[in-house]
Amino acid sequence: MKKIVHVGNIATGSPRLFLISGPCVIEEEAVMRATAEKLKRISERLQIPVIYKSSFIKDNRSSLDYYYGPGLDEGLKMLQKIKQEYGFPILSDIHSHDQAAPAAEVLDVIQIPAYLCMQTSLVVAAAKTGKVVNLKHGQFLAPENMAKPLQKCIDTGNDQVILTERGYTFGYNDLIVDPRSFYHMAETGYPVVFDVTHAIRKYGIPSKDPAGGARQYLPVLSRAGVASGVDGLFIETHPDPGTAKCDAASQLCIDDLEEFLKPLLEIHHIVSQARHV
Repeated sequence: MKKIVHVGNIATGSPRLFLISGPCVIEEEAVMRATAEKLKRISERLQIPVIYKSSFIKDNRSSLDYYYGPGLDEGLKMLQKIKQEYGFPILSDIHSHDQAAPAAEVLDVIQIPAYLCMQTSLVVAAAKTGKVVNLKHGQFLAPENMAKPLQKCIDTGNDQVILTERGYTFGYNDLIVDPRSFYHMAETGYPVVFDVTHAIRKYGIPSKDPAGGARQYLPVLSRAGVASGVDGLFIETHPDPGTAKCDAASQLCIDDLEEFLKPLLEIHHIVSQARHV
């Protein structure tokens, strides 16, 4: 039986598809609010629960010249505003164990970045906060091995965990999404999310370069993931992706998000009905 993990009033792992969405990194307040306002309307119109996501620090940028984010203190202040004014549960990622406790004061979900999913001290620190932990699948790790960091959380005393797929490294700078990964991760019994916008990034190419992402694959990959039975979707979105300070080539324009989601919700409905036949 699938474990239900509650994020605010959202029951992740239930038959209802949910969405994790927001700008890749925290930017100006106007950008954050514009995204939140449109996500709120989309959530209400499509009846899809939304967890608002944005990073206060991007600690894996490929150059010191690239935007790093506002930092822990200022970033959490901004996320607190979004939480209070729009009512979203909030997700952001931590990169060191000392960030866990202050982040837990604001966040509903603490995310462990894919590159760091096997870092025991980081995973344990996040789990000890008692918050829901979103473990992102490391690009270097077989999907069934995500049971290992999951068990670290459970052994720490926290079984409120979500697993997120975002592709596996294949060759150089390319990610492949293998639908078998959804099966293997679902075998843990925990909710599984598909991070579709990170799966189309072309690593080694600056994210502002149009060649740094392959948006043409977003529809086919997202539909394959939903048809495979994922519980949630992770879609980074921005009012003007071309000007975004991170992942400009892969974020989905917020104005396109509603129409993008409609066929996915239809597929999810079919899959849910089939499960109960």
